[in-house]
Amino acid sequence: MNADFPRIITLLRKERKISQKQAAADLGVSQALLSHYEKGVRECGLDFLVKVADYYNVSCDYLLGRSPDPVGKTISYEDIPEPDGSKKERLSPSEIMSSFSKKLIISSVNVLFSILQKAGSDTLTKESSSFLMLAIYRIFRIAYSSNPENDQLFFTIPEVCASSCAASAMAMCEANAAAAAKGVKLSQAGDFVKEENAPLITTASLSEEFPAYSSSILNLIKNSEAKIHLLNNPQK
Repeated sequence: MNADFPRIITLLRKERKISQKQAAADLGVSQALLSHYEKGVRECGLDFLVKVADYYNVSCDYLLGRSPDPVGKTISYEDIPEPDGSKKERLSPSEIMSSFSKKLIISSVNVLFSILQKAGSDTLTKESSSFLMLAIYRIFRIAYSSNPENDQLFFTIPEVCASSCAASAMAMCEANAAAAAKGVKLSQAGDFVKEENAPLITTASLSEEFPAYSSSILNLIKNSEAKIHLLNNPQK
């Protein structure tokens, strides 16, 4: 049984604020059967899969979790805009892979900071920025340490504790950001996301607001969760 289909059809219905009763009527099935599909109790046939794809105007690949893009688009190196607007150069396969990952991350960060700006919380933006900078710092130190000739005096934090210290700082940033996002003010100088500014994010809104970058953030989410699932289920 496909594990993504129940989650995605439930998400699509809720994003469009359609009741389960209405969706069932529109799709020509009983509410009880649709409920079983949404809970993953029963698996639908191909005819129903196509009907759902037409109903929500998405691809079958998206419904089955094969593509993170609602229209089923497979992102390629050429699809992601250059961060600085420059023209694409001829690259070797290894250079394309590196450049693809870089552009995927940069495009996703563009989406993230646009959302953070709309949220209107300096605390959320500041803590989110610090979290990302610390993550880059940790990886930079790993790359730096690959050559024993690179002097660790380059840094003020000793190598033996740098990663753990940075991880602790990241955890604090994440906690502060989460509090601000949930409307909790942790310090007198801090602020939080007000209810009227809380960003409404759906698959449709991402595509509409960020036509050039939405595929990047959707693919980043899919790749990240695939990595997490692999760690939790190493034998699969």
